[in-house]
Amino acid sequence: MVKENPRIIDEPVELDDSGKVLVLHNDDHNTFDYVIESLIEVCGHEFEQAEQCALTTHTKGKCDIKKGELSILKSLHNEMGRRGLTTSID
Repeated sequence: MVKENPRIIDEPVELDDSGKVLVLHNDDHNTFDYVIESLIEVCGHEFEQAEQCALTTHTKGKCDIKKGELSILKSLHNEMGRRGLTTSID
């Protein structure tokens, strides 16, 4: 991801505690703004949560972005892939 002055948020990311986990993986071509926009539109994140996930993905290489039932995560995974973002379901 291309760094565009992200702000660090010290609040924990709230995730649904059932089922599998959708993980976002770092890349070198999507901007923070695009990743944040995608997390808001696809995963229903609030801006601050999406921003924190984008920063965590950039610094640690990956970030859990959503927990839930496999059938729901598959559709989110497909949409993130359509947007050029790399995700996996663990």
